[in-house]
Amino acid sequence: MRWRATKKGVKKEHKSTSPLFAIAPFQRRLKAFVIDSFMLLMPILYSVFYLIYGSREGFAAHMLQGWLLILISYGLLTTLFLKRSGQTPGYKAYDLLLIDLKTGHSATLTQLIVRYTLLLLTALSVVGLFVPLLRKDKLALYDLLSQTAPIPK
Repeated sequence: MRWRATKKGVKKEHKSTSPLFAIAPFQRRLKAFVIDSFMLLMPILYSVFYLIYGSREGFAAHMLQGWLLILISYGLLTTLFLKRSGQTPGYKAYDLLLIDLKTGHSATLTQLIVRYTLLLLTALSVVGLFVPLLRKDKLALYDLLSQTAPIPK
């Protein structure tokens, strides 16, 4: 505190830069993503490859449509899980919960849609994948922009 402020009796407030919630470690989030990939994404991939297109060759002939079906289905499924309970199967396995950073309650549908869209865009860029490793609070780019955070339950 400066001498004049002390002399006048003015107290300077120190703002805390620490987050209000403990953010889940990156390793646990990565493991949860792997579980979600196998439990949610693999059945969708199988269904699109063999039930809709008949074979991998049929999928290869209509690859853009196939990937759109896969990504939209996966997005709807994960958004449904996160909206209902704040957890996907992977998050449940590792006791993680997705919350709104501002309120501390479950994330809104708009936040979840923005989060998934930004997740896809982040996955396309190599730099976006390293953001949680470079930040002190370990939040991913899509979590920062959608104002959500995975926390330990």
